[in-house]
Amino acid sequence: MTRPLVLADAETARDVLTFSGRAQQSGADGVRLQAVDGVLVLTSAALAPQGLFDQTPTILAMRIVRADPELSCDIVVDALTAGAQENELVLPDTGRAPAWAGVAPPRSGWRHVSDLSAGALSERAQWGISAVAHGSPEGSGEDAVRALRARIWGEPDEDLGGLPRGVAFAAHAFGFLSGGEQVRVTVSGRWTRLALARGHVLSRGPAVVGLTPVRRTGPAPDQG
Repeated sequence: MTRPLVLADAETARDVLTFSGRAQQSGADGVRLQAVDGVLVLTSAALAPQGLFDQTPTILAMRIVRADPELSCDIVVDALTAGAQENELVLPDTGRAPAWAGVAPPRSGWRHVSDLSAGALSERAQWGISAVAHGSPEGSGEDAVRALRARIWGEPDEDLGGLPRGVAFAAHAFGFLSGGEQVRVTVSGRWTRLALARGHVLSRGPAVVGLTPVRRTGPAPDQG
Protein backbone atom coordinates (compact mmCIF):
# COMPACT_ATOMS: atom_id res chain seq x y z
CA MET A 1 0.00 0.00 0.00
CA THR A 2 1.41 3.41 -0.99
CA ARG A 3 2.00 6.02 1.71
CA PRO A 4 1.82 9.82 1.47
CA LEU A 5 4.82 12.03 2.13
CA VAL A 6 3.35 15.22 3.62
CA LEU A 7 5.37 18.37 2.98
CA ALA A 8 4.98 21.90 4.33
CA ASP A 9 3.20 23.22 1.21
CA ALA A 10 2.70 22.71 -2.53
CA GLU A 11 5.87 24.62 -3.44
CA THR A 12 7.98 22.35 -1.24
CA ALA A 13 6.35 19.27 -2.79
CA ARG A 14 7.32 20.52 -6.26
CA ASP A 15 10.84 21.19 -4.98
CA VAL A 16 11.19 17.59 -3.77
CA LEU A 17 9.83 16.23 -7.07
CA THR A 18 12.40 18.32 -8.93
CA PHE A 19 15.23 16.93 -6.80
CA SER A 20 14.00 13.38 -7.39
CA GLY A 21 13.74 14.01 -11.13
CA ARG A 22 17.26 15.38 -11.33
CA ALA A 23 18.55 12.35 -9.42
CA GLN A 24 16.99 10.06 -12.03
CA GLN A 25 18.35 12.11 -14.93
CA SER A 26 21.88 12.03 -13.52
CA GLY A 27 21.79 8.26 -13.10
CA ALA A 28 21.83 8.40 -9.31
CA ASP A 29 20.97 5.23 -7.41
CA GLY A 30 17.89 6.47 -5.56
CA VAL A 31 17.06 9.32 -3.16
CA ARG A 32 17.31 9.06 0.61
CA LEU A 33 14.53 10.75 2.60
CA GLN A 34 15.24 11.50 6.27
CA ALA A 35 12.51 13.40 8.12
CA VAL A 36 12.29 14.47 11.76
CA ASP A 37 10.92 17.50 13.66
CA GLY A 38 9.48 19.19 10.58
CA VAL A 39 12.67 18.93 8.48
CA LEU A 40 13.19 16.65 5.48
CA VAL A 41 16.74 15.98 4.27
CA LEU A 42 17.02 14.75 0.68
CA THR A 43 20.27 13.03 -0.26
CA SER A 44 21.35 11.36 -3.49
CA ALA A 45 24.66 10.03 -4.78
CA ALA A 46 25.61 12.01 -7.84
CA LEU A 47 28.64 9.71 -8.04
CA ALA A 48 29.50 6.54 -6.13
CA PRO A 49 31.75 3.50 -6.67
CA GLN A 50 30.06 0.39 -8.05
CA GLY A 51 32.63 -2.16 -6.98
CA LEU A 52 35.81 -2.86 -5.00
CA PHE A 53 38.18 -1.49 -7.64
CA ASP A 54 35.93 1.29 -8.93
CA GLN A 55 37.79 4.59 -8.37
CA THR A 56 34.66 6.75 -8.68
CA PRO A 57 34.50 9.11 -5.66
CA THR A 58 31.49 9.20 -3.34
CA ILE A 59 29.85 12.58 -3.97
CA LEU A 60 26.44 13.35 -2.53
CA ALA A 61 23.92 16.04 -3.39
CA MET A 62 21.78 17.24 -0.48
CA ARG A 63 18.79 19.55 -0.12
CA ILE A 64 16.89 20.41 3.07
CA VAL A 65 13.19 21.37 3.01
CA ARG A 66 10.31 21.77 5.45
CA ALA A 67 7.97 18.86 6.13
CA ASP A 68 4.96 18.03 8.28
CA PRO A 69 6.15 18.09 11.94
CA GLU A 70 4.63 14.64 12.43
CA LEU A 71 6.52 13.10 9.52
CA SER A 72 9.28 10.69 10.56
CA CYS A 73 11.07 8.48 8.05
CA ASP A 74 14.44 7.25 6.78
CA ILE A 75 14.07 5.48 3.46
CA VAL A 76 15.76 5.32 0.05
CA VAL A 77 13.41 5.29 -2.94
CA ASP A 78 13.83 5.14 -6.70
CA ALA A 79 11.32 7.89 -7.41
CA LEU A 80 8.42 9.93 -6.04
CA THR A 81 5.11 10.89 -7.63
CA ALA A 82 2.53 13.60 -6.95
CA GLY A 83 -0.10 12.78 -4.34
CA ALA A 84 -3.80 13.51 -3.94
CA GLN A 85 -3.11 16.82 -2.15
CA GLU A 86 -0.82 19.53 -3.51
CA ASN A 87 1.49 19.23 -0.52
CA GLU A 88 1.70 15.43 -0.70
CA LEU A 89 3.91 13.03 -2.60
CA VAL A 90 3.53 9.27 -2.88
CA LEU A 91 6.16 6.89 -1.56
CA PRO A 92 6.66 3.54 -3.32
CA ASP A 93 5.67 0.34 -1.56
CA THR A 94 9.24 -0.67 -0.85
CA GLY A 95 12.53 1.09 -0.24
CA ARG A 96 16.06 0.34 -1.43
CA ALA A 97 19.44 -0.16 0.24
CA PRO A 98 22.23 1.17 -2.03
CA ALA A 99 25.75 1.04 -0.63
CA TRP A 100 26.20 4.81 -0.66
CA ALA A 101 23.31 5.27 1.81
CA GLY A 102 25.39 3.53 4.48
CA VAL A 103 28.09 6.22 4.28
CA ALA A 104 26.82 9.21 6.27
CA PRO A 105 28.63 12.57 6.49
CA PRO A 106 29.19 13.99 10.00
CA ARG A 107 26.61 16.32 11.51
CA SER A 108 29.11 18.55 13.30
CA GLY A 109 32.74 19.58 13.41
CA TRP A 110 32.71 21.43 10.08
CA ARG A 111 35.57 23.89 9.58
CA HIS A 112 35.63 26.63 6.94
CA VAL A 113 38.68 26.27 4.68
CA SER A 114 38.01 28.24 1.49
CA ASP A 115 35.48 29.62 -0.99
CA LEU A 116 34.80 28.84 -4.64
CA SER A 117 32.83 30.69 -7.29
CA ALA A 118 29.74 29.12 -8.84
CA GLY A 119 31.21 30.13 -12.19
CA ALA A 120 34.28 27.93 -11.65
CA LEU A 121 32.07 24.98 -10.72
CA SER A 122 29.94 25.48 -13.83
CA GLU A 123 32.97 25.72 -16.13
CA ARG A 124 34.62 22.58 -14.74
CA ALA A 125 31.35 20.65 -14.88
CA GLN A 126 30.91 21.51 -18.57
CA TRP A 127 34.54 20.58 -19.26
CA GLY A 128 34.09 17.22 -17.56
CA ILE A 129 30.83 16.44 -19.36
CA SER A 130 32.53 17.16 -22.69
CA ALA A 131 35.57 15.04 -21.77
CA VAL A 132 33.38 12.07 -20.83
CA ALA A 133 31.33 12.40 -24.03
CA HIS A 134 34.36 12.64 -26.32
CA GLY A 135 36.22 9.89 -24.48
CA SER A 136 33.33 7.42 -24.80
CA PRO A 137 32.96 6.62 -28.53
CA GLU A 138 29.96 4.65 -29.71
CA GLY A 139 30.29 1.01 -28.76
CA SER A 140 32.35 1.61 -25.62
CA GLY A 141 31.74 -1.08 -23.04
CA GLU A 142 30.15 -0.33 -19.67
CA ASP A 143 33.38 -1.01 -17.78
CA ALA A 144 35.35 1.33 -20.05
CA VAL A 145 32.82 4.14 -19.63
CA ARG A 146 32.76 3.67 -15.85
CA ALA A 147 36.56 3.81 -15.70
CA LEU A 148 36.59 6.98 -17.80
CA ARG A 149 33.94 8.65 -15.60
CA ALA A 150 35.91 7.67 -12.48
CA ARG A 151 39.07 9.25 -13.91
CA ILE A 152 37.44 12.45 -15.16
CA TRP A 153 35.28 13.13 -12.12
CA GLY A 154 37.69 11.73 -9.53
CA GLU A 155 40.72 13.80 -10.56
CA PRO A 156 41.70 16.73 -8.32
CA ASP A 157 41.13 19.99 -10.17
CA GLU A 158 43.36 23.02 -9.53
CA ASP A 159 40.51 25.39 -10.45
CA LEU A 160 38.48 23.82 -7.62
CA GLY A 161 41.19 24.07 -5.00
CA GLY A 162 42.23 20.45 -5.48
CA LEU A 163 38.76 19.01 -4.93
CA PRO A 164 37.64 16.15 -7.19
CA ARG A 165 36.01 17.47 -10.34
CA GLY A 166 32.92 15.45 -9.48
CA VAL A 167 31.76 18.11 -7.00
CA ALA A 168 31.21 20.39 -10.00
CA PHE A 169 29.25 17.65 -11.77
CA ALA A 170 26.99 17.18 -8.73
CA ALA A 171 26.31 20.90 -8.35
CA HIS A 172 25.47 21.13 -12.06
CA ALA A 173 23.40 17.94 -12.32
CA PHE A 174 21.17 18.84 -9.36
CA GLY A 175 20.61 22.45 -10.44
CA PHE A 176 22.43 24.01 -7.49
CA LEU A 177 24.43 26.54 -9.55
CA SER A 178 23.12 30.06 -9.96
CA GLY A 179 24.74 33.33 -11.00
CA GLY A 180 27.92 34.61 -9.39
CA GLU A 181 27.40 32.97 -6.00
CA GLN A 182 30.39 32.39 -3.73
CA VAL A 183 30.38 28.84 -2.41
CA ARG A 184 31.55 28.18 1.14
CA VAL A 185 33.81 25.11 1.48
CA THR A 186 34.08 23.34 4.85
CA VAL A 187 35.69 20.09 5.99
CA SER A 188 35.06 17.56 8.74
CA GLY A 189 37.24 14.46 8.91
CA ARG A 190 37.37 12.85 5.47
CA TRP A 191 34.40 14.87 4.22
CA THR A 192 34.28 18.17 2.31
CA ARG A 193 31.06 20.17 1.93
CA LEU A 194 30.19 22.86 -0.59
CA ALA A 195 27.31 25.00 0.68
CA LEU A 196 25.27 26.61 -2.09
CA ALA A 197 22.03 28.56 -1.78
CA ARG A 198 20.10 25.77 -3.53
CA GLY A 199 21.71 22.81 -1.81
CA HIS A 200 24.88 21.12 -0.59
CA VAL A 201 27.48 18.92 -2.26
CA LEU A 202 29.48 16.53 -0.06
CA SER A 203 32.60 14.66 -1.10
CA ARG A 204 34.16 11.82 0.87
CA GLY A 205 37.87 11.17 0.95
CA PRO A 206 40.75 12.56 -1.09
CA ALA A 207 40.55 13.02 -4.84
CA VAL A 208 41.73 10.10 -6.92
CA VAL A 209 45.40 10.49 -7.87
CA GLY A 210 46.22 6.89 -8.79
CA LEU A 211 45.93 3.34 -7.54
CA THR A 212 47.58 2.26 -4.30
CA PRO A 213 50.74 0.25 -4.99
CA VAL A 214 50.27 -3.49 -4.63
CA ARG A 215 51.95 -4.84 -1.52
CA ARG A 216 53.48 -8.31 -1.24
CA THR A 217 51.53 -10.70 0.98
CA GLY A 218 52.35 -14.07 2.49
CA PRO A 219 55.45 -15.18 4.37
CA ALA A 220 58.61 -13.15 4.12
CA PRO A 221 61.29 -14.53 1.81
CA ASP A 222 64.03 -16.63 3.35
CA GLN A 223 66.87 -14.35 4.39
CA GLY A 224 69.25 -17.18 5.06
